[in-house]
Amino acid sequence: MEHIYDMIIIGGGPAGYTAALYASRAGFDTLLIERMAPGGQMALTGDIDNYPGFEQGIDGFTLGMKMQQGAERFGAKTEYDEVTSVELDGEIKRINTLGGSFLGRTVVLSTGANPRELGLPEEQSLLGRGIHYCAHCDGRFYKDKTVVVVGGGNSAAADAIYLSRLAKKVYLVHRRDTLRATKIYHEPLMNAANVEFVWNSTVDSLIAGDRLEAIKVKNLKDGSITHLDCDGVFVSIGRKPATDFLAGVISLDPAGYIIADESTKTNIDGVYAVGDVRTKPLRQVVTATADGAVAVHMAEEYLATR
Repeated sequence: MEHIYDMIIIGGGPAGYTAALYASRAGFDTLLIERMAPGGQMALTGDIDNYPGFEQGIDGFTLGMKMQQGAERFGAKTEYDEVTSVELDGEIKRINTLGGSFLGRTVVLSTGANPRELGLPEEQSLLGRGIHYCAHCDGRFYKDKTVVVVGGGNSAAADAIYLSRLAKKVYLVHRRDTLRATKIYHEPLMNAANVEFVWNSTVDSLIAGDRLEAIKVKNLKDGSITHLDCDGVFVSIGRKPATDFLAGVISLDPAGYIIADESTKTNIDGVYAVGDVRTKPLRQVVTATADGAVAVHMAEEYLATR
C-alpha cells in the first residue's frame, strides 16, 4: 500500500515551513515538497529587518534554512521535487511530481508568487546590486540616495511613499499618464517634495558597472530616451502567483491567486492556501508564517471529524 501522509505541503517558503513546524509538532506525519531550496522568494532577499526576533536583522537564505531545520527537528520530511499536477477531490489527495506521486489526507498550498520582471537582459545579473522587487525589504540600503520605482498600481505607490521617507530622490516611472493606484495614495505622493513622476514611460535599459548606475527611460508617446542617474530600481509591476498547475482544480481569482480568507480554507475540504499564493491584503514574511499556523489549526479540526 502507498504511504498516506497526514499533511502534504507544497512549497518551502516561510508559510510552508511554518505549517510543517506546527503540523509535525502536533504529531502529524508531514511531508513538504520544495522545488528548489528552503525560503522561497525570501531566500533571495538580503537583509530582513522586519521579522520579529532578529534585532540585527537576518538574511533571507539563513532564515529559510532555520525554518527548515525547526520543522525537521520535529520530524517533518522535505522532498526536493517539482509538482506537476494534483488530485484534490476525496478524502485522500494525490500530489504528482516529476519523481513520483504522494498521498495525503490534507494539503497545504504554499507555492508563493513571483514578482513580474522588467524583462531586460541585465536584470537578473543586477539582482541585489541595484535591482529590487521589495521596497520594505531593501529600501533601507538607499537612505539619502536616488531610486526609481517602476509601476503605477497600489504597490508601486505605496513603495514610492515609503522610499520617499528614506531616499534623497524618488522617480516614479509609469507607462500611463495617471496612476492606477487608489486615490488614497495620490495626495501623499503629490505632496512629497522628493518624488518626481515620469509619465508615459518604460525602462528601456539598465546601465551598470559592478552595480546599477543609471537607467534609460523611453517615452511611449514620442519615443524619446531620457537618462536617469540612480542608485537603485524597485520594480513594482505586479506579481504572478505560482498556480498554473492548479487551474481548473481549485478556485482562483482573476489574477490567479487562490481564493481563501483568513481561515486559509479553499473551496475544497482539507485543502488550505497560505502565504503569498492566497488572496490577502499584505504579503510579508510575518503574514506568511501566521497563515501556516492557521492552516494547521484548521487541518486539525478537519481531521478530527474524519
